[in-house]
Amino acid sequence: MELNANLVKELREKTGAGIMDCKRALAETAGNLERAVVWLREKGIAAAAGRAGRVASEGSVGSYIHAGGKLGVLIEVNCETDFCAKSEAFQALVKELAMQVAAANPRCVRREELSPAVVEQERQIYASQAEGKPAAVVTKIIDGKIEKFYKEACLLEQAYVRDPNKTVNDLLGEAAIQMREKIDVRRFVRYQLGEALGGKAITTAA
Repeated sequence: MELNANLVKELREKTGAGIMDCKRALAETAGNLERAVVWLREKGIAAAAGRAGRVASEGSVGSYIHAGGKLGVLIEVNCETDFCAKSEAFQALVKELAMQVAAANPRCVRREELSPAVVEQERQIYASQAEGKPAAVVTKIIDGKIEKFYKEACLLEQAYVRDPNKTVNDLLGEAAIQMREKIDVRRFVRYQLGEALGGKAITTAA
């Protein structure tokens, strides 16, 4: 069945589950939101939702160096306890996320960190590309391309490089269930040799 994007978004907000899990739940329940919530809870997928309000003040700063020292990433990933932060599973997750940043070059962690000016600039570009088409079509084209832009620019919305069928946010959700703690990416910085000469390193908001 064809799923409404807003319904998927609402289910994610209610449960904290990943996009693919929400789509699967809605497909299994014929698009019924409340039944989908129950389905996720029965599967244990929504178990991390209750941790959404907790404070993730512990964690680790990880690094990844690639291409013979020509590309490097520092990333801060937070969890709730020092015990979790020192675990092999958490440290492996931090390394995976650093590699994701190195490979996929996101601009920020989440879409809220993108400045309105950047988003508006993208909208203007897409509007110019769609010039001459009916207004309703132009709006759909722009909205579709903006969503694609978010999926490329925002770390949490990117396809996970090791498994493109799930997002980085899905990966975090799975890790939160496994480790039974709230897990969050706070910030990262990506350095590429020579880029400061013609561009700039990109960091997220603190």
